Amino acid sequence: MKTKRAFTLVELLVVIAIIALLMSILMPALARVKKQAKDVLCQSNLQQWRLCFQMYLDTWDNSFNFGWPSVYGDNGLMEWHNSLEPCYGDNIELGSCPTATKPYTEGGQMPFAAWGVYNPPWLRKMRYGSYGINGYAHNPPSGMESHDRPANYFWRTADVKRPARIPLFMDAWRFDGWPLQGDRPPFFENDYFEGAWENQMRRFCVNRHDGAIHCLYMDFSVRRTLLKCLWSLKWHRLYNEDAPKPNWDTEAPWMSKFKGCGQ
Repeated sequence: MKTKRAFTLVELLVVIAIIALLMSILMPALARVKKQAKDVLCQSNLQQWRLCFQMYLDTWDNSFNFGWPSVYGDNGLMEWHNSLEPCYGDNIELGSCPTATKPYTEGGQMPFAAWGVYNPPWLRKMRYGSYGINGYAHNPPSGMESHDRPANYFWRTADVKRPARIPLFMDAWRFDGWPLQGDRPPFFENDYFEGAWENQMRRFCVNRHDGAIHCLYMDFSVRRTLLKCLWSLKWHRLYNEDAPKPNWDTEAPWMSKFKGCGQ
């Protein structure tokens, strides 16, 4: 009679240990691949928005839209959500970075949260999202201010000098933002409340991509942009890109470890 052989307890424990070791090696790699896939999808979304903006500008003599209807009255003056609707149609998911699809009004946690869901009368389809527009990329009526910003701050058209330095549309926790030169960074990573119209750079300073956001620029390039570099971009016509930057160690300790421009 031949004796049937079976695995011993020691052999089973060795196999389990090997599997656990392989899993510990593979799981971080899989997490990195998943994250990289979301980064690629985010940039792909912004490439589609590039086409939307180009279509709009081609239709309206290279000029941006007027801005909020609440500012100038209901005369067909619409925010980007409505102005670009003929391009994105029913694909409202295009308005969200894949890392931030759940609105903070429904439990989404910063920085991986979308804005919305809300239902103002002037908004037709896109009631939530996690991208926002540079508020100065608008064309308000000549001589009129918008959102307490001087009329000469606005770009009005995409036909400008050095468009590669001008942010147009990007990761954000609000659907628009109007940064000023002296805006301070969030002291804590999730400290996004700016208070009225103060420190609106915080609307775009969201850590969704390892110390960076993805941004569509006025030259219609899509680039990964370091959070610290946000203060060095040309947000409006009179914005001084060379002005002193925040002291990251004291004003935003959570950002001090991130790379800065030129690093």
